[in-house]
Amino acid sequence: MTVATTDAALVLEDGRIFRGAAYGARGRTLGEVVFTTGMTGYQETLTDPSYHRQIVVQTAPQIGNTGWNDEDDESDRIRVAGYVVRDPARRASNWRSTRSLDDALTDQGVVGIAEVDTRTLTRHIREHGAMRAGVFSGDALVTDAAMLEAVRASAPMRGADLAGEVSTAESYVVPPRGETRFRVAALDLGIKTNTPRQLADRGVELHVLPSGSTVDELLAVAPDGVFLSNGPGDPETQTAAIELTRQVLAREIPLFGICFGNQILGRALGLGTYKMRFGHRGINIPVLDAATGRVAITAQNHGFALEGEPGQRFDSPFGTARVSHHCANDGTVEGLRCSDVPAFSVQYHPEAAAGPHDAAPLFDEFVTLMEARHAQTH
Repeated sequence: MTVATTDAALVLEDGRIFRGAAYGARGRTLGEVVFTTGMTGYQETLTDPSYHRQIVVQTAPQIGNTGWNDEDDESDRIRVAGYVVRDPARRASNWRSTRSLDDALTDQGVVGIAEVDTRTLTRHIREHGAMRAGVFSGDALVTDAAMLEAVRASAPMRGADLAGEVSTAESYVVPPRGETRFRVAALDLGIKTNTPRQLADRGVELHVLPSGSTVDELLAVAPDGVFLSNGPGDPETQTAAIELTRQVLAREIPLFGICFGNQILGRALGLGTYKMRFGHRGINIPVLDAATGRVAITAQNHGFALEGEPGQRFDSPFGTARVSHHCANDGTVEGLRCSDVPAFSVQYHPEAAAGPHDAAPLFDEFVTLMEARHAQTH
């Protein structure tokens, strides 16, 4: 595949411009530029709703080798705002592939750029932080000044209320595989496809609710447990979800949150959140369990985090809680556990195959929590 090297541009809000070749759809796209360190799993990355309004840079140099299939999507479509790669595969080669990555991006209107020095770009983001950016190609490739003006006029990620943009519009039910053991209400803040599968495998009938659902709508499901999903944006904007979580905690309904759900639970318990410099995004991030000392290799995708220290205990309106997990790389809060109400959460993705299954037992722990609550109330 021979292409020109100056028919696309990635423009950062600090004025840095990376030039390359158009990849995927042609046009203009704006968002926050972030990098992910996963060597595999680009299809799951692209379809993860947590990447909504983000331009994703792949640090792995070769992307697209296995093409695109019809089984691995984490939602109903590609969710990233834009895509940046170094060396796209000229030919897809995998027995499950139905089309190329380039075709998938083009068909879904995702503007990308290839032949970028992604190592330099990643170092720039690490040094200066995730920031607003734009990918421009085709007729949208205009003067540098005009492109930079468009980027700087775009909305920042801090203060962005995005969960409602990726949440389901209507409630739906995912049946269990086999006998129904428990009924769980899941608040869809940007839920990934594999999460309901993990719960269904454990006999859970999952009722997926829109992000704006009220406590009465949740209680109408008569849930044995409540699940808070992953999702995009600034957790500080999620006042309704935070209040809903407080109502669940007050009723002592077993609760499990992941990623964005971890931040929602934390804010419900009285912790603050902050925007990270460049976030955690990848499938190789070590997390330490304070109680056991064990380290799990995890998949993560978040640009905000909870305030707190490893192993910290703190008082909340619902009793004592503690920071149960932290990142072994930088000490970031990676999990919470309540002592007086049945609730816990983690910042990473136990449904993803990172370690490959180091964190999968967390779903079993959620089931155990519901079993204990059922035995107590009956």
